[in-house]
Amino acid sequence: MWAKLTSDPRTRTYLQQPDFVRMMQDIQKNPNNLNLYMKDQRVMQAFGVLLGMKWDTRTPEEGVKMPGGSPERKRRAESEPVKEEKRAGYKAHRVPQPEPVEVSEEEKELKERKVLALKEKEAGNAAYKKKDFENAVQLYTKAIELDDADISFLTNRAAVFLGMGKYEDCMKDCDKAVERGRELRSDYKMIARAPTRKGTALVKMAKISKDYEPAIETFQKALTEHRNPETLKKLNEAEKAKKELEQQEYCDPQVADEEREKGNQFFKEQKYPEAASRYTESLRRNPKDPRTYSNRAACYTKLGALPEGLKDAEKCIELDATLQRVTLERVLFSSL
Repeated sequence: MWAKLTSDPRTRTYLQQPDFVRMMQDIQKNPNNLNLYMKDQRVMQAFGVLLGMKWDTRTPEEGVKMPGGSPERKRRAESEPVKEEKRAGYKAHRVPQPEPVEVSEEEKELKERKVLALKEKEAGNAAYKKKDFENAVQLYTKAIELDDADISFLTNRAAVFLGMGKYEDCMKDCDKAVERGRELRSDYKMIARAPTRKGTALVKMAKISKDYEPAIETFQKALTEHRNPETLKKLNEAEKAKKELEQQEYCDPQVADEEREKGNQFFKEQKYPEAASRYTESLRRNPKDPRTYSNRAACYTKLGALPEGLKDAEKCIELDATLQRVTLERVLFSSL
């Protein structure tokens, strides 16, 4: 404001007048005080300059006499500002500067702690890349102690625990990161890292098919935060591993033989749908028995499902080439 008033010849001379300066300072402190000084034409002229507008502050009858002198004298002063300044020993009005914002000691300390925490994190990252896990854990722990408002320190330490095989510690850090991230309204991408790493730890701990269920659920939660391709890949791998393990757990050669014998009995009785169902259950219990594929191929052929019959015949021959002739004969005979 003061710079504009000083640079404009229409208002420059006003700044030599203490009452005008006091009025403008009062308005600057409290804009509502403008109403108190609207009758003063100098104030209106000043606001015209500040707003970039040319206001005629004279009355319709004649020019208003300004406290600083007549309009003619004002025009002379504006046309010869340099001479007037030299003649009067003019000193440029000092533009008031905003008072510096005071920073409390607590804020200074907080800022310093954040800087130190980032340095500890960088050192931890370097140690992690060198697989110096013990040192990396200590450095990330120092960073967490210095600044608990950055959840990346927790997720990074969780990654180190994961590499060390300390899966329980990894999951604890991941849970803390999610909880703290919610409190701080952290970036959703940053929050998503935590459940992804927790899910990875759960996969590492899985021994039976049911152990994969909490891992799959955790990966799905991570994807609701951020659909990261890496997390999606981990989810697909966990689902595939669970399915394969379920198949292995379900296998039982003895039960498979019993189910195949039931299928044979239904086939003899010409109850082909029931026979096909028993053969299918037998293959679920033992998917590597070529005899069951051969039997089901014949059953499918009786039911008129030739594509399925040929597919089973090919699988049978793939598992045991010595059954090729027998299987093809059974399929051909059953189709007659």
